[in-house]
Amino acid sequence: MAHTGRPAPFRLGAPAFLVALGGWLAAAALLLASAPELTALSVSGAGPVAAAHCIGLVFFPFAVAAAVWQLLPVMLRNDPPHPRLRWIVLALLAAGVPLAVAISFGRDPLGAVSAALLGAGLLLLLLELVSLIRGAPRGRMLVVSRPAVALAGANAVAAFALGVVALADGGPEPLGVPFERLLLIHLSLALVGWLTVLIAAVGRTLVPMLGLAAAAPPRRAPVAELVLVAGLWMFVVGVARSADVLVGAGVVVMLAGLAAPARLFARVALSGKIGAREGPVAHVAFGLVFLAQAALLALAAVVGVVADRRAAVAGVLLLGLGWAVGVIVGHLGKLISLSGWGAWPPGPRPKQAALYPRVGWLVEVLAFAAGVELTAMGVLGSFAPVARAGAGLLVVAALVALGCGIETVRRVVAGRASRSAHPTPWGLA
Repeated sequence: MAHTGRPAPFRLGAPAFLVALGGWLAAAALLLASAPELTALSVSGAGPVAAAHCIGLVFFPFAVAAAVWQLLPVMLRNDPPHPRLRWIVLALLAAGVPLAVAISFGRDPLGAVSAALLGAGLLLLLLELVSLIRGAPRGRMLVVSRPAVALAGANAVAAFALGVVALADGGPEPLGVPFERLLLIHLSLALVGWLTVLIAAVGRTLVPMLGLAAAAPPRRAPVAELVLVAGLWMFVVGVARSADVLVGAGVVVMLAGLAAPARLFARVALSGKIGAREGPVAHVAFGLVFLAQAALLALAAVVGVVADRRAAVAGVLLLGLGWAVGVIVGHLGKLISLSGWGAWPPGPRPKQAALYPRVGWLVEVLAFAAGVELTAMGVLGSFAPVARAGAGLLVVAALVALGCGIETVRRVVAGRASRSAHPTPWGLA
């Protein structure tokens, strides 16, 4: 560890992970309440908008920040110059909560202040990413690609900027693009350009490690991520200009970019010693299925088999919930336990598996997968009861996830307290 960076302390990471899971629970509850609106394609209603922004402004920022603090210093082999700034970042990211409320209920002054605070927090997080990338030692093996991380950060900035434009303009065609198409571009940049690129880059190391499978072979350039981003921007231009040919070509190129990561993740799920028997890889396996379904829906819309608007709403549910939210939620539980295990006082420590409630996370992933499928199919077929049943399962999954996260923190806190009181307790050998 002397030649790597240090993960963020447990006392910083654990609250961020739990706030992220709380944001996901709030979003799931809002999806349940707004299931009829979703099946009616009323995506601008207060419920769907609030659910989307609980995910985008609370769950994703806190989850990604906590994961970055936990993983990237080790992967990029250096520490940020000012690690104490992370506490300020954590406080600023909390502005996502009032911002989600402001957007949902049209509170413009509150929205402007909250957006400025959240933007400052994301900027500080981005600056830490830049410092980690610049500080990565040259000529040494790195387990994550610096250009890929930089690409993810650039697309995150673009997604946030478009969100600000959509919030500030309020007209029918911000930037000359119809409002709903601009929202689709905004979501695509966030879900594919930011999160999927980050999942592909970090997942090359993390997914085989957590699935106890052979590591991915070394590579010189992040070809998969570059192809994925090229396809994304073809898709974005096609959506902006209503050019179906570009939209279809962009989807095909994105699928080509995802082929190599998908093969790696599928191999881990099928052949890893743990594989899909725990939350992280199980969520990745289900997520790949949802990702393929979303791509097929997009292509079906291009050739006119499915109505554009209905395909877009169902596709965003499959991509946003089934893939992006699922993969991140699945890894959060393991990252909390790894953070607690790594922060253990000197001396005997428990096995990491003792801090991870495996059965609970398996219940969560099954409820989550069924919930996403039912919700998306209910929207696609315009069956409100099916969508409502799916959203109800998502609430169950989110409750279980939050409960498992809290249980891990409880085990860590109780174990560390016992370790301090009894230097060599039998339960920690």
